[in-house]
Amino acid sequence: MAPARTAKLPSPGRLIGYARVSTEDQDTDPQLDELRAIGCSTVLEEHASGADRSRPMLARLLREIQPGETLVVVRLDRLARSVSHLLAVIEQLEGSGAHFRSLRDPIDTTTPQGMFSLQVLGAVAQLERALIAERTKAGLSAARSRGRVGGNPGLRAGDPDAIRKLRARRDAGYLADVLAGLDAWLPTIRRMRPNQPWGDVVRVLNHDYDSTWTVERLRRTVRRLVTEGIIEATLLERSRRQNGDDRLVRLIANIAAAAPDRTLQQIATQLEAMRERTPRGGTRWHPSSVKHLLARAQRLGLASITPTQVRTNLWR
Repeated sequence: MAPARTAKLPSPGRLIGYARVSTEDQDTDPQLDELRAIGCSTVLEEHASGADRSRPMLARLLREIQPGETLVVVRLDRLARSVSHLLAVIEQLEGSGAHFRSLRDPIDTTTPQGMFSLQVLGAVAQLERALIAERTKAGLSAARSRGRVGGNPGLRAGDPDAIRKLRARRDAGYLADVLAGLDAWLPTIRRMRPNQPWGDVVRVLNHDYDSTWTVERLRRTVRRLVTEGIIEATLLERSRRQNGDDRLVRLIANIAAAAPDRTLQQIATQLEAMRERTPRGGTRWHPSSVKHLLARAQRLGLASITPTQVRTNLWR
């Protein structure tokens, strides 16, 4: 972030508040009062640990925030528990052309002073990583000079019990991570499976939630959740054979259902981003094409048309 950039910072547009508490027993009202007092037109509330990076409301905010808008929090710890997470969020906001402001900290990316404070935080984080790496190397070197080798002795010896325990810990950790973000992506899978192939499901998830699923990893995860009795086994059934038009109708119906406020143009843009071909084999999608397929989905009872889509005047 060069000083030359900070001199040309645009003035902020709409303010969007984010209020977080760790448990359901805690109250977001004090944060809501402060955020609304400084002019936040929208405030998203979340009950989640600050250490959890897969927070659905924060993910939605970062996905939907528009250029010129500003994400506002009361304190930095309401957004992130580590400097690295904070910088990652701010980098994502910058990529969207949006800004960030903390009411009780000197961080406001719409001002030169705030950007300077952010640069200092970035430098501190980089120094912290370097110091940790140096201390780790020094500790390992000292241990080796005394004849000690790091790691689990049982694993080094190939002990089956040690290997089994390690796998069990990793498996439990993986399941915990999956369950933490389950509410964000499971509804999409339930809407699409088994009517849609896994490839379509993965492309919708990766676009809507900025995730990095692969077909094999998603199937393996769903299979594990079925085994644990958390979700229904019907999701693993073989995809039903469909012709090209039927698949597109169901795909567009699911995209529209995942975010009812999307306009026809936004759905068309998503289809292009997913490299989905039009019924005629083209690569450019027009709202009128989306409208036509959504109408078919509506007749089949697969989708409903939202007021936002009607307001595009393309539905009439």
